[in-house]
Amino acid sequence: MASSSLCFISFLCFLLCHGALKLQASHHVYTPQPSRLLLHRYEQPYRTSYHFQPPKNWINDPNGPMIYKGIYHLFYQYNPKGAVWGNIVWAHSTSTDLINWKPHDYAIYPSQPSDINGCWSGSATILPGDKPAILYTGINPKNQQVQNLAVPKNLSDPYLREWVKSPKNPLMAPTPQNHINSSSFRDPTTAWLGHDGEWRVIIGSKIDARGLAIMFQSKDFVKWDQVDHPLHYADGTGMWECPDFFPVAKNSRAGVDTSVSGQHVKHVLKVSLDDTKHDQYTVGTYDLKKDIYVPDKGSIEGYTGLRYDYGKYYASKTFFDGQKKRRVLWGWVNESSSVDDDIKKGWSGVQAIPRAVWLDASGKQLIQWPIVEIQKLRKDKVKLTNKVLKKGSIIAVKGVTAAQADVDVSFKVKSFNKAQPLKAEWKDPQLVCSQMGAAAKGGVGPFGLLVLASNNLEEYTSVFFRIFKRQDKYVVLMCSDQSRSSLNANNDKTTYGAFLDVDPVRENISLRSLIDHSIVESFGSKGKACITARVYPRLAIGDKAGLYAFNNGTESVTITKLSAWSMKKAQIS
Repeated sequence: MASSSLCFISFLCFLLCHGALKLQASHHVYTPQPSRLLLHRYEQPYRTSYHFQPPKNWINDPNGPMIYKGIYHLFYQYNPKGAVWGNIVWAHSTSTDLINWKPHDYAIYPSQPSDINGCWSGSATILPGDKPAILYTGINPKNQQVQNLAVPKNLSDPYLREWVKSPKNPLMAPTPQNHINSSSFRDPTTAWLGHDGEWRVIIGSKIDARGLAIMFQSKDFVKWDQVDHPLHYADGTGMWECPDFFPVAKNSRAGVDTSVSGQHVKHVLKVSLDDTKHDQYTVGTYDLKKDIYVPDKGSIEGYTGLRYDYGKYYASKTFFDGQKKRRVLWGWVNESSSVDDDIKKGWSGVQAIPRAVWLDASGKQLIQWPIVEIQKLRKDKVKLTNKVLKKGSIIAVKGVTAAQADVDVSFKVKSFNKAQPLKAEWKDPQLVCSQMGAAAKGGVGPFGLLVLASNNLEEYTSVFFRIFKRQDKYVVLMCSDQSRSSLNANNDKTTYGAFLDVDPVRENISLRSLIDHSIVESFGSKGKACITARVYPRLAIGDKAGLYAFNNGTESVTITKLSAWSMKKAQIS
């Protein structure tokens, strides 16, 4: 540990003494300017109010989120020149609460041969002595993907407003000897310390259809050597983008540092599958001696495995928040509108609300829940209790700003006599939800919420549940139905679905939805399944949006408790 700290200090001195590249401040910050792209709220009905997004242009992956000297840092992929992907730099914002954000100059942008054609995703690691370092993917003049290092210029600045790059970049690169695909070698993770005290990092890759987590090892965080085997791989999964590898406590909701290992933790390997644009993960064991990750038996890899989110959610990244002892998950949510519409509105992409993540009591999956700080934005609470939803009934939830709300509801099902049998071929929840939307009557369900709904229900997005019978058990299906979300036929209106690991006989079925103009983030069964949707209604906008609870099933369902809050606007820019 001590030697790593000394090496870092020597490296930083080398950068400063040899005139390493300095990031200029004058024109590299996104500052709201008078522009047709920055319109008033009534002309921009789809801009969010408490989700993170800059004033204009394209954003994608969250990069290297971290906390330093009590300040949260979010770096993210950003195009300063337009609302489509390209010209990627690392934009940078800071916060004291993960909700309200202040923008800074770009942290990293093309300036060396090793990143002259783009500064792509990467991660931050806190080195001994509380010294941040960023590993990121750069695109060199040959359009090869290589890995680079940047460090803060001034460690006494809690905002870390200037970064300098290593003169030794690239630190990791494809060569004829290491058999790395130069077009599939990107997105280094947060590094961790192995049992021998050396740093390890994994980088996403592929060989043919085999997804790979290539591993490198270093004593000083500057000279990296490829390990002779990957941390893990899986055939038939394609390119692994934005991998994330971290421990979770077996018997606690508290987060643990990335370098923690031992019998009291399990490990999670998340990969973003380029072929499907889904974030899949497995839970398993990190074998320290063999330096390999082994998924638990029954933890499915690939397209049918566990996902962080069954809707629009990709390129996610976690970090350990040592201040509040939690692991926090960030994820990018792209648009469902057409590229032409994105260009007209002048922006594309938002970041999902940060989520605390921990291991479920079963040890088989993660639980995700919006960070507690989001509750600071709540106001004007309304409540419903013990409301019976009979067949075909609908109840308006009034007194809340439905276009900008936080809704938490719990349903009790007393009778399952009319539960439909779950057919053997109904293995894909998204397909079942698509075929049996909110308007399709059932036995037990569909019941749930209609959000961003117009007065006459010409438009609405529905988040709901159905309960099926399989042998002597009941299966709960959660759906997010966008099929009637907008009168605009050019939008992607894909319906999403997930099966919930919950017993509806013994416990209520809960749903929490964060509604923010064009995004609906929904958490089923206290975070066992999450579905994020992007919708763009033409009628149900602003104060014309409504919120309803409904039941379109034969069996009655009781709302045991519904709490809804209007949400204040966060300070983002």
